[in-house]
Amino acid sequence: MTTPQWTWTFQGADGQPADAPISPVFTNQFDAEQWLGQGWRELAGSGVAAAVLLNEGRPAAPAVRLSSEV
Repeated sequence: MTTPQWTWTFQGADGQPADAPISPVFTNQFDAEQWLGQGWRELAGSGVAAAVLLNEGRPAAPAVRLSSEV
């Protein structure tokens, strides 16, 4: 039995894949979402505009915008 893999892919403001950072690999969705919730400000500060959660390499949810603007 294989362990599920959850990762994040990141996009810049232009919608193109961001060069960095590289997402850790998580074994469940909760841990992946918690990680993003704790670090989104740092990611946004490094130029990441959105994050997409992947499950086994496939999008699991719509993109999450990383902005503190309302």
